[in-house]
Amino acid sequence: MNFATTLTMVLFHLGAVAALFMFNWKAFATAVFLYWFCTGLGISMGFHRLLTHRSYKVPRPLEYLFAICGALTLEGGPISWVAVHRIHHQNSDLPGDPHSPRDGAWWAHVGWLLFGETNHNNTRAMSKYAPDLARQPFYVWLNNYHWVPMIGLGGLLFAVGGLPMLLWGIAVRVVVGLHATWLVNSATHMWGRRRFATRDDSRNNWWVALLTFGEGWHNNHHAHPTSARHGLAWYEFDPTWITIRLLRRLGVARAVQAARVNTPLPGREAPAAPTLEAPEREAVLSA
Repeated sequence: MNFATTLTMVLFHLGAVAALFMFNWKAFATAVFLYWFCTGLGISMGFHRLLTHRSYKVPRPLEYLFAICGALTLEGGPISWVAVHRIHHQNSDLPGDPHSPRDGAWWAHVGWLLFGETNHNNTRAMSKYAPDLARQPFYVWLNNYHWVPMIGLGGLLFAVGGLPMLLWGIAVRVVVGLHATWLVNSATHMWGRRRFATRDDSRNNWWVALLTFGEGWHNNHHAHPTSARHGLAWYEFDPTWITIRLLRRLGVARAVQAARVNTPLPGREAPAAPTLEAPEREAVLSA
């Protein structure tokens, strides 16, 4: 068991339960806003569609802001997050996938973090799968000290609204965000419909999409991993894509890649990063 990770998760979940006894609408509204700001902008727009798959481009200061937002989710730093996700795409539902439900639903949801290899602080090892980020000192620093923004935000929330604001803005918001992201790893590889015959078990799951700003259209994503648009049909609500499209119209986002519902599936799912040979891949996972 990864003791530090497990203890952190237990404490945050206890904090989320305690927050239920300290409810006020101001703290609740703050948590909702921060959920969008950190999970929506940080994970969906930032860590995933921008940094991992480079499905669009924005000015460097905005890219860094998205990365800081992602660090506020307790999901690790940008280099580690991107590396794990690229490994997942390369080995999706095959040996080497860090979080496949084929190894058990609990394992895919959170077990891989509690009992698997701990590499979120091993910037050097994880940089092998995110060399584009490792070349930038900002991302190296943020990966090593991804907990610093969380401490700063926590201090600010406590100063503004005391313990209720801290527990709702940090504990509740983080716990909900973690489980929402974990559902993409677990639920969208077990439940839902498959539009594309990908080589993995990915599925489109509408309720996960609602929780994750469009990340639940997972079969679409695995079919076209470099597409900034995940909800391909008109009825597939994808708030992140709507935001990216707005930024494009404002001239902020450029080089936006977007698949359509009738875009044919490539002969083989495109890798999310340069492919490593098997011995080198095993070294990254076991480092």
